[in-house]
Amino acid sequence: MNLEEIDREYVLGSYARNYTNFVRGEGAKLYDENGREFIDFASGIGVNSVGHADERLTGAICEQASRIIHISNLQVIEPQARLARKVVELSGMDMRCFFANSGAEANEAAIKIARKYGERHFDEKRYKVITLKNSFHGRTITTVKATGQEQMHKPDFSPYPDGFAYVDSVDAVYDAIDDETVAVMIELVQGEGGVEPLPSEDVKMLARHLKKENLLLIVDEVQTGVFRTGEFLASNLYGIEPDIVTLAKGLGGGVPIGVAMTRLKDIFSPGDHGSTFGGNYLSSRAGMTVVDILREEHLSGRLSQRIEKFGSYLDSIAENIPEMFEKSVGVGLMRGLRAVDAQTQSKIVERAFEEGLILLKAGRNTVRFLPPLTIAEEEIDEGFMRFEKALASI
Repeated sequence: MNLEEIDREYVLGSYARNYTNFVRGEGAKLYDENGREFIDFASGIGVNSVGHADERLTGAICEQASRIIHISNLQVIEPQARLARKVVELSGMDMRCFFANSGAEANEAAIKIARKYGERHFDEKRYKVITLKNSFHGRTITTVKATGQEQMHKPDFSPYPDGFAYVDSVDAVYDAIDDETVAVMIELVQGEGGVEPLPSEDVKMLARHLKKENLLLIVDEVQTGVFRTGEFLASNLYGIEPDIVTLAKGLGGGVPIGVAMTRLKDIFSPGDHGSTFGGNYLSSRAGMTVVDILREEHLSGRLSQRIEKFGSYLDSIAENIPEMFEKSVGVGLMRGLRAVDAQTQSKIVERAFEEGLILLKAGRNTVRFLPPLTIAEEEIDEGFMRFEKALASI
């Protein structure tokens, strides 16, 4: 049996697979089993934030694996504690961290924090969380229900937990708040929802209103966090201080890790929540190394230079090819081109792959770009040369 046959025989069919077999990577490049090179403008859906086979990250992982990979969270884990301090200090907020394995798990923790807050801080329990339509918060039963996309709420997996309400925009949140509402959960840039940034002033006004009403603001930074938007958090870019922030994806550079950070520093008691693997030695050490690398890229100005270069390519393409694209969207290196229709979007992604360029789809007919944050200038140039070839062939 070849690889495709083995996969189809033994792996559940949860994904529409591309059966190109990648065997190694370097920087923003991937190589398949035949030695063909691809430029990776997807980075594993925003995960490979320092690219493939980064020497510092692989060195740290190997060194840590040779000592301790895992113990339980019943003992103190030194790199976990040190990573917690790093992310809190970089956030500029006064918070504590709970470590998990993924963005969905981090969002589950955030919802549990909000529910406990709603139990303890009001005369009548508050438990409802308001989210935005076109949002995406995870694939567990709870986080898929928190996701404001009706097509995600398939009857196959029902019944779903109660306690979520959806609104079309930030402005619509106010009318949706009732005496059961405890929190509002938003992505400052909706990733799966079309790489759509929320209006800054609307977000700031909402944050002030929730604070006044003693309700919580949860910001899902699973995709926007860890310098993806140019700052450590998109919350820093927007100038807000949420009550809860969730991180994952790019934090481990490919090693699974998630974090729920909260200003409610004493909300959990022993036994309230847990994770067997969350924040273990291996993932925390990876996270520490990734944060160090990206902080250096940010402080040196190299990250902002990449963002400017990448953005100028996208803006120019959107302006010069209006028959294919409505506009360029997104911030930092979380970017997209809004295609004129779904057929055009699909054709672009397919043709780009044929030219050796890996792209992603997102909602609202968006072609999504999530390159490694350490991508080299020549890799950006080569990637867009291949992209323009793909467009010319359509």
